[in-house]
Amino acid sequence: MRTAFACTTLAVALALAACAQPSAAPASGAVATDAQQRAADQSAQLNVWFDEQYEQALQFSPLRMTFLGRKELYDQLDDVSPEAQRRQLAWMKTSVETMESRFDYDALDAETRLSWDLWKRRYESARDGERFIEHGYAFDQMNGMHSMLPTLLINFHKVDTEQDYQAYISRLGASARLFDQLIARGQASAAKGIRAPKFAYEGVIEQSRKVIGGAPFDDGAPSALWADLVAKADALARNGAIDATRADALKAQARSALLEQVKPAYERVIAWSEGELTQALENPAGVGTTHPDGADYYAFQLRENTTTAMSADEIHQLGLDEVARLRGEMEAVMAQVGFKGDLQAFFQHINTSPQFRYPDTDAGRQAYIDDATRAIDNIKQHLPAYFGLLPKADLVVKRVEAFREQDGAAQHYFPGTPDGARPGIYYAHLSDMGAMPKTELEVIAYHEGLPGHHMQISIAQELEGVPTFRTQYSSTAYSEGWGLYSEWLAKEMPDTYTDPYSEYGRLMSEMWRAIRLVVDTGMHAKGWTEEQAVDYFRQNASVPEAAIRSEVRRYLIMPGQATAYKVGMIRIQQLRAKAEGELGEAFDIRGFHDTVLGGGAMPLDLLERRVDAWIDSRKAG
Repeated sequence: MRTAFACTTLAVALALAACAQPSAAPASGAVATDAQQRAADQSAQLNVWFDEQYEQALQFSPLRMTFLGRKELYDQLDDVSPEAQRRQLAWMKTSVETMESRFDYDALDAETRLSWDLWKRRYESARDGERFIEHGYAFDQMNGMHSMLPTLLINFHKVDTEQDYQAYISRLGASARLFDQLIARGQASAAKGIRAPKFAYEGVIEQSRKVIGGAPFDDGAPSALWADLVAKADALARNGAIDATRADALKAQARSALLEQVKPAYERVIAWSEGELTQALENPAGVGTTHPDGADYYAFQLRENTTTAMSADEIHQLGLDEVARLRGEMEAVMAQVGFKGDLQAFFQHINTSPQFRYPDTDAGRQAYIDDATRAIDNIKQHLPAYFGLLPKADLVVKRVEAFREQDGAAQHYFPGTPDGARPGIYYAHLSDMGAMPKTELEVIAYHEGLPGHHMQISIAQELEGVPTFRTQYSSTAYSEGWGLYSEWLAKEMPDTYTDPYSEYGRLMSEMWRAIRLVVDTGMHAKGWTEEQAVDYFRQNASVPEAAIRSEVRRYLIMPGQATAYKVGMIRIQQLRAKAEGELGEAFDIRGFHDTVLGGGAMPLDLLERRVDAWIDSRKAG
């Protein structure tokens, strides 16, 4: 990209100079070369500055460092108070102002101008969202620190030394401050009439009780945290880092931290959540009608999540159109398998026939993991035909930890480390195998794993030649759009969707995302209730009831997020169609995918600019 842009710029400069002053062509060439050198120098300086700024930004989040596989601030947890958020926003503002005063945007190469735009865009998003600081939910059934903190400690806080273990204990102690800050934020929101739906508090209570259920909190089997702490202390002793006596002493300290600090902190979260239950809404509508200033809040969330200017009405209509199209394609599959009856009867057939379910046993759960792994392994061998850039990090399939597992909840992906040392993890909720139809196993593995999120996120983290912040940048429409595009892309690869019912599963997965456009905007902009949304979902999908309910409740507590998938997918498909149309036989699928993935996540308008530049460079030869 950078080289192609620079060569094009030089060619244009030389051509213009030749037309205006034939005798001065050599001098004009020298000027063009000087301009190129200045762009290279300015860009290099700004990239160094970006890395310095990124390191400063990381200091705001010790947990983010841990997530990246780093051990700085390893004994600390994030400050999640409103004051800390305002300090971070002020830092971002100063950073952008410094960038604009020290560097010349027009003197940068194309890739570094993109970095500039992303750095500024991140600040502008935070700035614009400050007025809605109290609209988010401090705890809910999907995103709260009550479940995320133990997940991070168990899976990402690696213990290689006694110091690492002591840091773990310190973090257990710091959980009390963290949870109290979040409770205070929840109280501030409630004072303005902003509360999560009743089901969200019920989920928080249930999950929190699971975290502090079992030994050493009671006489049950070891809790997830205690089992992890025991295993990590024993591993230190086994590896010779400490002796058995010291391991026992460390476990005793950890046990005290769990009982004296973690348990009371969780009990306060539970008590606060129970207090909110009586005032929380059952069968709620979305934020547009339940939050003060909710319409503006939802419009902001749509802009942030789709990175477009599409209105709620436009997104709603897009969803209706896509639902109609996909119903037609599913009816074609229904005819292919010889099913007699209408689409609703076919949905019922998929939902009730044992052939489409794994046994609700440990053997059935392992079979699901094995089959998902096989589907991903098949994709792995075909990746080089579709991608030049390939991830270093491996990918594994795992069951969600018991304390945060939910019947029917969506599968999800956790990235590996940037150096590839820790693999990416495709997590599946397997507590209710009735909510895990075989028809959708392939498509979800492709979305969450390969060529989906693992491909996109790993490549972004492993990018070279761009500022570090670019490797960690997030954009929901880009990332989830890529995930959904990957489901469609996998159809082009050998040995995928060979069973018509798997192709039906692919269509149903896409239908899910089309329904989201209708339901999310319906609830948050048009006043639909939870039950209205569930009814619409049920009419247009063979998704199990538990999964439908879980999905709709997800949309209610994450307004706008669910619209990003289909909007992002359609935009990537449009960009590919544009490239194929303009380039014809010169179109290279590997080059296109490397262009989309090779700059990391970005808003859709900047992705379009990047693809357009690639098309121009291909045309230039």
